[in-house]
Amino acid sequence: MKARKEMVRMGTKIGATLGGIAFLIFGVLPGFYFGSYGSLIVLKHLMGGPVEPTVLVRMFMAVGILLGIVCAASMSIVIGSIIGTTLGYLVELITAPVETRKPTEAAAKTE
Repeated sequence: MKARKEMVRMGTKIGATLGGIAFLIFGVLPGFYFGSYGSLIVLKHLMGGPVEPTVLVRMFMAVGILLGIVCAASMSIVIGSIIGTTLGYLVELITAPVETRKPTEAAAKTE
């Protein structure tokens, strides 16, 4: 039972690490773009038209970009963890013995 938990935990950690690496390779730029575009759309609707590049708008854009990057990172890490946990269960299922042999009561009494 303990080996099963360790196998699943290790799969979760490996999956989260690979998800973080995948985010660093493939997710930083889309997170930047989605965050900046989303905050620009929100500002456009709040101000009722084209957005002037003021200090407040630039600060809002920076927060939007950071939020987009953090959301993309958390999504990558969580999905990697879920995939790693699933693979940990599959590896444990494949490597576990089909039937654990327990001694019968008669055999236990004779010993």
